[in-house]
Amino acid sequence: MNLEGRLLGNRYEIIEKIGNGGMAMVYKAKCHVLNRYVAVKILRDEFTTDQEFISRFSVEAQAAASITHPNIVSIYDVGQEGNLYYIVMELIKGKTLKEIIIEEGGALPWKWSTNIAIQIASALETAHKNNIIHRDIKPHNIIITEEGIAKVTDFGIAKAVSNSTITAFGSTIGSVHYFSPEHARGGYTDVKSDLYSLGVVMYEMLTGRVPFDADTPVSVALKHIQEEPVPPIEINPKVPVAINDIILKAMRKDTTLRYQNATEMLNDLNRALKEPNGDFVDNKAYQEMEATRKIPTINDEEIKSALEPENNVNVNTNTKTKTKKKENFITKHKKLSIALGIVLLFCLSLGGTMLYFNLTKVEEVTLPNLVGISKDEATNMIQQNKLNLGEVKEEYNSEYAEGYVISQDPEYQENYTVKEGTTVNLVVSLGIEEAIVPKVVGMKEEEAITALETAKLKYEVVEESSKKVEAGYVIKQETEADTQVYAGDTVVIHVSTGVKMVTVTSVIGKTEKEAKSQLSDLGLKVVVTEEEDSSKDNGTIIKQSLEAGKDVEYGASITITVNKIAETKSATLTVNVKSLLNGKYNTLPVETGDVDANGNPITRDEIQDVEVKIVVGSDTVYKDTIEPSTTNLIQSISGKGTVTVKVYIDDVLKKQKDINLNEQKTLTIE
Repeated sequence: MNLEGRLLGNRYEIIEKIGNGGMAMVYKAKCHVLNRYVAVKILRDEFTTDQEFISRFSVEAQAAASITHPNIVSIYDVGQEGNLYYIVMELIKGKTLKEIIIEEGGALPWKWSTNIAIQIASALETAHKNNIIHRDIKPHNIIITEEGIAKVTDFGIAKAVSNSTITAFGSTIGSVHYFSPEHARGGYTDVKSDLYSLGVVMYEMLTGRVPFDADTPVSVALKHIQEEPVPPIEINPKVPVAINDIILKAMRKDTTLRYQNATEMLNDLNRALKEPNGDFVDNKAYQEMEATRKIPTINDEEIKSALEPENNVNVNTNTKTKTKKKENFITKHKKLSIALGIVLLFCLSLGGTMLYFNLTKVEEVTLPNLVGISKDEATNMIQQNKLNLGEVKEEYNSEYAEGYVISQDPEYQENYTVKEGTTVNLVVSLGIEEAIVPKVVGMKEEEAITALETAKLKYEVVEESSKKVEAGYVIKQETEADTQVYAGDTVVIHVSTGVKMVTVTSVIGKTEKEAKSQLSDLGLKVVVTEEEDSSKDNGTIIKQSLEAGKDVEYGASITITVNKIAETKSATLTVNVKSLLNGKYNTLPVETGDVDANGNPITRDEIQDVEVKIVVGSDTVYKDTIEPSTTNLIQSISGKGTVTVKVYIDDVLKKQKDINLNEQKTLTIE
């Protein structure tokens, strides 16, 4: 289903698809009420047919929308339009933690991983205090922004899935690598279940692999229930002792031995950054647990002996002893009954879980590439792969012959798997047909769209601010009227928004990248200048030409001033003194002791030493007397940015040059 260009809730304009998951498709959209870009997550068809799921989904998503935290992706809105159910949330630029782990191809640095874990734990702490359990913490649901901030997404949705139909449960089975043992058993989950999953996420970050893996999801779930993980420090010796202990404590099978809340785990994580090899993680409860013991069989003779009085004692003693033994017997068997009950309950729970997995297991199949083949072939391939054929649309197309598939939804990706029974929608070509582009300039947007659709053409609307054309009318069209094109081609039309006004926000103190992004999203043109202010942070915005809160036209220019504190740089200066003198030396007459024919003393010229002075900016960096025959005088100079270098000989300025120390490392004056 192609949703690009569609307006949801008369507010959110779908721009492009940016994600494709097992539960939903994610689109970038523009909110026309608040004039900002958002992410819209639209549930897949298989979820929208279950009213119980829809009801739970709405309640949980609205509850999650009440949480405000810098490490939680904000939910702005939850809505429905026809059979489309969607969530509107904060648009984050970045990568999922899973993508980062895959790209690195191994363990991530422990300090970076710990900082990410601290941010996730902080997000969970806030959610848990608001009585919201995530239930699906995994690297796929954690986005790392371009600034390195962790954002946890999909709060509340996992609960709706895990409590809904078999089909819904099947969609979360891909998360089984991060399930807590109680989640894998289908039991009660709480805050400690989220902390177990966080422990698994930390394990994967620091080792490059999940603690439990197998060929089937059921096998992975059983490992969570039955097996202990290999300590991460054994896989990656670079993992500090404290971090290793934190992960193992978070992943205890017994919930009473785990961290009881996110605050406890946060405290240990923060301390681990300062004391990476400290022995402060409380694992005593785990170490002091006794090993499982065999309970001896109690036979009839033992029971009879326990109830009968001892021989050779008086009646009072017999009576007291008999009473005491009865009490011990009853106490002993109560404990035995409880122990047997726990074992039986575990076996029933484990058997029920395995049966549930087997009964509800939905096989995955590789999604075939249907684009470019005939509709009949595509239909057969869909059936052969145990998928369902959904909506089939027809469009004119100049690239594909009539009856051949133009596109499919879900889109084909190499090695992309889906559940059996997934619905696949197709767009099929009607072939080539010529069309004439109508003139739509001057029409209202709706009229222009109707005219283009009547001409069997597609359209793309570009909003444009205009002082001359009333809002809602077409200013121009990129394909001229009466042009002969193919049916199904797209005509771009520019529609006036009138004099669109936007409110300027403050970007003082933000980085250049943050400021440009924020102002560009408002529709302003950003001009950047630089200035130096040592009292402010380097690289931050110290001025903006338009005041915050001021209403200006969409597309107006705003100048921001970035604080650029120049760094001190060095360069090597070579002065050719001989060249600067150009053979004109100072001389003095010196008597030799001889006389000429007239009896006067004979003299000769003696070359004098010269004084050389080098000034950089206003500072004298060199001053000395040297022989004028000196060819090269080498001096190291330093400064910030562009500096002026002056060379004086005997207090006479001989040469002056400007040097940009950020670009030049050597300079010769001759």
